[in-house]
Amino acid sequence: MRRCVTLLAVGLLLALSACNLSTEAPTPTPERIVPTVEFLYPTNGSLVVEGTDVQIELLAQDSRGSGVARVELYVDDQPHQDGAPVVSSAVSVFTVDMNWLAEGVGLHALSAIAYRADGTASDAATISLEVISRDDTGTANAGS
Repeated sequence: MRRCVTLLAVGLLLALSACNLSTEAPTPTPERIVPTVEFLYPTNGSLVVEGTDVQIELLAQDSRGSGVARVELYVDDQPHQDGAPVVSSAVSVFTVDMNWLAEGVGLHALSAIAYRADGTASDAATISLEVISRDDTGTANAGS
């Protein structure tokens, strides 16, 4: 009798586990297609002398959407400047030059986000720049 109950329990477990088997392919998760943005210049970790006008070059792309409509630059999480394509309201590849006057000795985070016209945003691209004082460069005391 005990053997019959054990066999019955094993058979029931096998039958229940077989119910979870599916021959259908799982529903694919849609791929998140957003614009991209990257810093071409300056490079992450660059040293900048305080008071220098830093030239920033960004590359934004949206080859699988409606195109990049604008790029925003943030310095230390604060909006600094934005740029938009000149030739059209949105383009698939967009290079923009921006400036930042390096102020405040220490590390600064520069972030960029690209947007489509519908507001879809890229992931933020972020670099760090270290602003050093003129005294640290040795040029301010030259000739003293």
